[in-house]
Amino acid sequence: MEARQMSTAFLTNENHVLLMKKQSSKLSDRPFWSGLGGHLEPEELNDPKQACYREIHEESGLTAEEMEGLELRYILLRLKDDEIRQQFVYFGETKTTNVTASEEGELHWIHKDAMSGLPMSTIIKFMLEHYEANLDNPAITVGVISIDSSGNPFIQWSDLQDPEVF
Repeated sequence: MEARQMSTAFLTNENHVLLMKKQSSKLSDRPFWSGLGGHLEPEELNDPKQACYREIHEESGLTAEEMEGLELRYILLRLKDDEIRQQFVYFGETKTTNVTASEEGELHWIHKDAMSGLPMSTIIKFMLEHYEANLDNPAITVGVISIDSSGNPFIQWSDLQDPEVF
């Protein structure tokens, strides 16, 4: 069993979210949408936010100075074949809509109300629904996706907290 750590960002500008449309990937052989991000490099394993800044810059040209409030809101866990995937998901804002194309995919500013109809990974769809329903919750939330006895995906949510231990 291997582990893969990834970092992803969802950046907003007013009521729009910067998303990437990918024609295909390891996840899918058909077009799908995602936030900006990718895997952590070995030197970033203890700093997923730095990896997030790097990925944003590589995929859009945006710099850390052009973003505000980039905060970790979710840690998502899932099993993919023989790999445990841990994804750190950040949300932030940018005042600019000027982005630079990359070879990773097509960048689009999508109105937040239009996102639910886009093809995305199941865990990201669950997370975006949870995020919209819990905008006022500043906690880092952990989501673990699984499959029920009927073969349907479901997710369990828990706020990450540091309990007092005696």
